[in-house]
Formats: sequence, structure tokens, C-alpha cells
Amino acid sequence: MKRFFGILAICGAIVATALPAAAQQAATPATHVAVVDVGYIFKNHARFKTAMDKMRDEVMQAENGLKAERDRINGLMEQIKGFNVGTPEFKKLEAEIAKAQGDFNVTAQLQKKDFMDREAQVYMQVYQEIEKAVEQFARQHRIAAVFRFDGEPTGTADRDQILRGITKPIVYLEPGIDITPDVLKMLNGTSVATPPAAQPVQR
Repeated sequence: MKRFFGILAICGAIVATALPAAAQQAATPATHVAVVDVGYIFKNHARFKTAMDKMRDEVMQAENGLKAERDRINGLMEQIKGFNVGTPEFKKLEAEIAKAQGDFNVTAQLQKKDFMDREAQVYMQVYQEIEKAVEQFARQHRIAAVFRFDGEPTGTADRDQILRGITKPIVYLEPGIDITPDVLKMLNGTSVATPPAAQPVQR
């Protein structure tokens, strides 16, 4: 019985010393900074790529449908050349062509708007997921601020790529403050296992 109370006393002492330390850590403001390459995450986000591939297939199917209708209209325009202007056959075919062209334009515009709206929704959903993952990682690692950066290397041949490279807001990154791989692992459903050397460096 004395041994039991002795163990309780030791545990109580450990808790008593751990609570002030935890409270002090919680009260200490985060001082780390980090960067994240959002563009890279979009390119390698598994569910985003799947959604984009599926939408790309749907766009191709829609375009094939529009192409078939356009070919049909072109066939009618060739057919009308065989009738004299003003004849009942000519007027009937002319009205059919006009209606088909109008329907084609409306369908094409509606399909384009629908795909653009759906694409925007996918981008927004994934971006919100990125924001949440960055926030979670930052809180866990006591990071005070996370800045966006473009990790694409600056090319030496393409003019546009060179101009993008020399206008990047971040010129130098200290090793260890790029949390892009960790955030991407979180989003793709794998565990975050950051080695100590890759932890954000205190500034």
C-alpha cells in the first residue's frame, strides 16, 4: 500500500512539473516562418489530378459531340447548294440550318460555362484543403507565418520563364523552411514524417 501511494506521489510530481511547462509553451508565441509552393501541390495533388483527368475526358466527349453536329450542319450547307434560291425546298433547308446553327452556338456556350464553373469549384475545394493542411501543419510546428513561393527553377532559354524567374518575390530560401512536401503528404493521405533537418528554421 505504501508503495502504491509512493507511485501516485511520483506521478503527481511529474504532472505538476509537466503542466507549467506545457502552459509556458502554449503561451510562447510561434516564431518560425516557412514557405509553401502551392503550384507544385496542385500539380501533384492526387485527387485534384484525378478530377481534372475526368473532366478532361468529359470535355473531349463534349467536343466530339459538337464536332459531329458541326459536320452535320456543314453537310446541310452543302446540300442547300443543290436547290434554287426561293424554292420551298431551299427555304425549308435554310430554316433548318439556321435553327441548327443557333442551337449549336447555345449548346457550345452552355457547355463551356458549365465546365468552367465546375473547374473553378474543383480549384476552390482543393485550395481550401491546402489552406487547412497548411494551418494544421503550422500549428503543430509552431510556425508563425507561411508564405507562398514558386519553386519552379528559372530557365535559361525561354524568355517568359526567365522573366518569371527574375520577378520571384523570394530570391533565397534557407534549407528546411519549405513545408511543401509535408503538406502534400497530408493532402494525399500519407503520414507526415519530416526529418529533424527539414524542420522550419527559427528566424
